Amino acid sequence: MENQILELEPKTVWKNFSRLNAVPRPSKKEEKVIQFMVDFGKGLGLETFTDDVGNVIIRKPATIGMENRKMITLQSHLDMVHQKNVETDFDFEHAGIQMYVDGDWVKANGTTLGADNGMGVAAIMSLLESKEIAHPPLEALFTIDEETGMTGAFGLKGGLLQGEILLNLDTEEDDEIDIGCAGGIDVTATKTYGQTPVIPGEVGLRISIKGLTGGHSGMDIHKGLGNANKIMNRLLFHGNAFDFRISSIQGGGLRNAIPRESTCHLNVDENQLNSFLETLEKEAQTIKGELARLDPKLGIVIEVLDRPFDQLMGLEAQELLLKTIYGLQNGVYRMSTNMANLVETSNNVAKVTVADGTIEIGCLTRSSIESGKMDLANALKSVFELGGFSVTFTGSYPGWNPNMDSEILKVVISVYTKLFDSKPHVVACHAGLECGILGQNYPEMDMVSFGPTIKGAHSPDERVSIPSVQKFWKFLLEILQHTP
Repeated sequence: MENQILELEPKTVWKNFSRLNAVPRPSKKEEKVIQFMVDFGKGLGLETFTDDVGNVIIRKPATIGMENRKMITLQSHLDMVHQKNVETDFDFEHAGIQMYVDGDWVKANGTTLGADNGMGVAAIMSLLESKEIAHPPLEALFTIDEETGMTGAFGLKGGLLQGEILLNLDTEEDDEIDIGCAGGIDVTATKTYGQTPVIPGEVGLRISIKGLTGGHSGMDIHKGLGNANKIMNRLLFHGNAFDFRISSIQGGGLRNAIPRESTCHLNVDENQLNSFLETLEKEAQTIKGELARLDPKLGIVIEVLDRPFDQLMGLEAQELLLKTIYGLQNGVYRMSTNMANLVETSNNVAKVTVADGTIEIGCLTRSSIESGKMDLANALKSVFELGGFSVTFTGSYPGWNPNMDSEILKVVISVYTKLFDSKPHVVACHAGLECGILGQNYPEMDMVSFGPTIKGAHSPDERVSIPSVQKFWKFLLEILQHTP
């Protein structure tokens, strides 16, 4: 399968994507890929260094005749989201991604592909190593930890970059030019509860939710996809008429991925078992019907186990938990009044963990306006505190305000229109691009974002369009010929 990838055009980009994907690079564990990129730059004889937080910067002089052009900073992030299917045996910290060609798409075997943002990284690598492509002075900025905190962008100090124009290569539709993005904040709620032992006559059950589509909690949040944490809570809430007690819940994981799976262990009074199962099965069918078009592979499995669980949640704490999660906003909160079809504010109930007397619930709240972000964050905080939770706000990052008068925007629109005989869509996105953060320390830098078409980012269904990579590469090369 790897040989198939290497035969795709443009070969230089796919070669470098394959090289990159052979290096483990989950967020917050990027040591190997940082070293890989440093070795790559130094191996080309280019100025290469890392900053205080681990971002890699590589500079390449202009080709003859283009020395007087403005320096271009090409930016992509090194880390990738690590998600896999339950049945997939894969170690993201030690194994390279296993890829294959499926028609016009490149996919991975049961894991995320890393095209987000590996295709951008590969394109930059291809420019740095080329001896034939004419270009102005180039500065490559490879940031770390974009997916779980943007700590690379936050940690990049002012005055370090020399470029006057920044091309961010992290947009996921090949006909879009991105000029704005949402900011975000992590909302985390915690609580402890007393545990009680098993009661004679209780039966142990396991409820499993799997097969949801999942996806990017920014780019896909408007689609109405199923959230495993909310589905699990809805099932349990509808079982409240019966004597059941929760032992543990594990749902979701990454803050920026719509949760696809959840598992709950619980006990129920054996005299109520059949009625309890009938109620949950009825609600499960209702949920499946609601999501039949968007999540046709949704599986809700309820199993009766050989023995009950010990160390259970008390009924009062359990009722507060279920009501709290039921009351949490999930999905779109408000649409933008400034740009058509743009989500302004949203929330993803990303993670629910209940075990050993402790509850932790993690959300990622996004908005293109700061006031909207904090409004929803405070709404969530209020619901949590009514349920007796302690709440912390962390990882707040700003949005990126659109600039329709941008000089580089005019260039890329003109280039796109001439190349492809149509105008691109100039958009702002609901994802958290790094441009907003970088713009804090580099307010004069002119920025746009674009990239190839990537579907299913942040899920094992992630795939990148082969024709769009060809289009993206052609577009990027032509932009470099027309920058001021």
